[in-house]
Amino acid sequence: MPDFPAIRRLGPGDLKSCADLAADRGWLPEKRKWGLLLEAAEVFGIDAPDGGLAGSVTLARYGAEHASVGMMLVAARYGRRGLGRTLMTHLLDAADGATVTLFATDMGRPLYEKLGFRPVRRSVSFVGYFRRDAAAAAAAGATTRPATGADLESILELDQAAFGADRSGFIRRLPAFADKILVCQTDASRRGITGYAAMWSNGDVKVIGPVIAADGATARRLITDLAAAAHGQVRLDLDPDRPELPAWAEARGLPPRGLNTVMARGPRDPSGDRERVFAPISVALT
Repeated sequence: MPDFPAIRRLGPGDLKSCADLAADRGWLPEKRKWGLLLEAAEVFGIDAPDGGLAGSVTLARYGAEHASVGMMLVAARYGRRGLGRTLMTHLLDAADGATVTLFATDMGRPLYEKLGFRPVRRSVSFVGYFRRDAAAAAAAGATTRPATGADLESILELDQAAFGADRSGFIRRLPAFADKILVCQTDASRRGITGYAAMWSNGDVKVIGPVIAADGATARRLITDLAAAAHGQVRLDLDPDRPELPAWAEARGLPPRGLNTVMARGPRDPSGDRERVFAPISVALT
């Protein structure tokens, strides 16, 4: 790419340029999420000859064998010049053989297929004003409470057992990133924790994720209690082909708004119990 400088690793000082690039493509600036990614993930970018960023992509590592891709963006004025492929090729080299997953739009999917990604499931964004579910709030045997520092190790164990890979670099940062984190327990001991969920701000919308729970009833209880504190629109990213939450979310006032294809590249399937993973941290972080 003779017209562009080499790909470089971005850092916290690039926050404004990342937000400006997102806005250029019609996305929210998402400075809060960018801040987390610049701190905890590997963010690669190409500087634009006329200032700012021409493109970006993020690589979040979950141990040595798993990673995810996010924020794959090319400035509108530099489209169709191969920057997306160049950034993705650089990222895959950096991933060093890890199995990589991503949320693909219809526009991005052809490129990812050419790079060896395969579809593994679907994801739909459910966004709206949540109507409280009295039945979920009164679920027998389930009690939610705000997470404390004493819960962190139990949350990490629960997350790795469900997700199947080590997301501790991000989970440890959730208390500073999220507006609220709840745990669900069956008794007074920390061993009784059967799920946890976080809610964080993305502009005027409150995103609920991750959601890790023993079953659908526990997930619904966590989401219901978090949404009660939202005071605005709520977003959930869910697998529409699972029975536990999509129809329930729509009935609670969150209509489906967007469809992505979750794709993976690499030989390894996660070893965890993915039936307990109900929502990702975000579509930039599986």
